[in-house]
Amino acid sequence: QVQLVESGGGLVQAGGSLRPSCAASGLTSRLYNMGWFRQTPGKEREFVAAVSRSRDNTYYADSVKGRFTTSRDNAKNTVYLQMNVLKPEDTAVYFCAANRDAYLTSSSRYDYWGQGTQVTVSS
Repeated sequence: QVQLVESGGGLVQAGGSLRPSCAASGLTSRLYNMGWFRQTPGKEREFVAAVSRSRDNTYYADSVKGRFTTSRDNAKNTVYLQMNVLKPEDTAVYFCAANRDAYLTSSSRYDYWGQGTQVTVSS
């Protein structure tokens, strides 16, 4: 059974940092594209970042480029999202997801999802 479990969210002041992680079980994460998405109430799930299963290429939404970095630790079967210079508009539930598709930025193309971790940035 595949499980993705996020942790590491929390409450932080604007300008601060957080590093959510996503621990995978039931799949070998290095064989999957691993994506991060976020969602606020009443809005659709939004692409944030992804790391590809081949070559570990990384992709970012324009809104987080230069501030967020995603990476993998294959030995731990875990993916991370380093979030720096956080802004109040980054407040959301952050989800990790896995797929083997060629499309990394569309939530509909992901097969497995975690339960999400809340990130709240105060001004």
